[in-house]
Amino acid sequence: MLPPMLNWIWAAFFVVAFAAAIVQAVVFGRPDVFRDVVGALFDSAKTGFEIALGLTGVMSLWLGLMRIGKKGGVVEAIARAFRPLFRRLFPGLPDGHPAAGAIVMNLSANALGLDNAATPLGLKAMRELQTLNREPDRATDEMILFMVINASSVTVLPMTIFTFRAQLGAADPTDVFVPILIATYCSTMCGLLVTAAVQRLNLWNRVVVGWLGLLTAVVGGLVWYFARLDAAAVGRQSALLANALLLSVIVLFLAAGARRRVPLYETFVEGAKEGFQVAIGIVPYLVAILVAVGVLRASGALEALLGSIRAGVSALALDTRWVDALPVALIKPLSGSGARGLMVETMKTLGPDSFAGRLACVIQGSTETTFYILAVYFGSVGVKRTRHALGCGLAADAAGVMAAILVCYLFFG
Repeated sequence: MLPPMLNWIWAAFFVVAFAAAIVQAVVFGRPDVFRDVVGALFDSAKTGFEIALGLTGVMSLWLGLMRIGKKGGVVEAIARAFRPLFRRLFPGLPDGHPAAGAIVMNLSANALGLDNAATPLGLKAMRELQTLNREPDRATDEMILFMVINASSVTVLPMTIFTFRAQLGAADPTDVFVPILIATYCSTMCGLLVTAAVQRLNLWNRVVVGWLGLLTAVVGGLVWYFARLDAAAVGRQSALLANALLLSVIVLFLAAGARRRVPLYETFVEGAKEGFQVAIGIVPYLVAILVAVGVLRASGALEALLGSIRAGVSALALDTRWVDALPVALIKPLSGSGARGLMVETMKTLGPDSFAGRLACVIQGSTETTFYILAVYFGSVGVKRTRHALGCGLAADAAGVMAAILVCYLFFG
């Protein structure tokens, strides 16, 4: 299900492209612009299919490993570790209520990239929270906080982003790993603090301060360490850390599966079978947005928009390289698939190792799709009055985008 607004935005891309092409032909004497726009239609459709098809192998590999990790109890272990923190963040939940377990399991699955498991757990958590709701059409504080954390906290292991970067020829597809971790931390922390302030939620207790302090220290330590290095060393060290962490996670999954006597090969094959379905399922969405953005760029409309923004930024004596990744930030709250397509289009046009190409990936990984999550999660339980949920979610999105821009200048500037 896609947000209704996205239907209008997608159609507007073609209308604006057509209008811009007419202006180019009539005013600027470029009749060949229509040929360029039509050519962009076919080229973008071909590119979308080829990229999605290339995902099949890596998605099969990752989903197979994730199935081993899930059966090995990694998700349950993470849930147990974070349970004391979430008990304080959701004080309205009675001890032992099913919603508490579903919330922790949902966020743990999201962190590990288990989207197929995370969504059902999230919907289950909302249904359980609704059983405690005295006004069924009005969102409770617990519902809103859960939605904001869910929308702002994104996959800690963004394998799809790495795969797209590899497909498009990035020298080191994982070099955005640490920047994504920092940006998504900022997004989640902002969403939590803004929601807590609105709800007057007391965060000053030993467990919450301890957990948030630990996470802040880790992220702050990463920023401090990399800020001391020159640009070349930052690239080498971040790539080393990213690859070492990813390899460690794989070994952890295998060790956890072996400890529980999980049939590793059979379980891997069982999970890997989903890889083809996932990759093929991306094709329609990727083709749709790539074609729309392709015609917009070929008509000159996208460059005109970004050019005007770039001129305004230049007037403030600021660097303008981040402007080319701005479309990803604008569409991300509305559609994850749309933002993914824009990320791919940015890398395809400017290069995966360009500043804008890397920034588009970090923005894509910094937050989730706020409007979509709000519509699906609240819609599943019939909640119509969402109160401050949207405002808090968009505040987290804005923090994630700003953090992504700053951290990219630190790592890749």
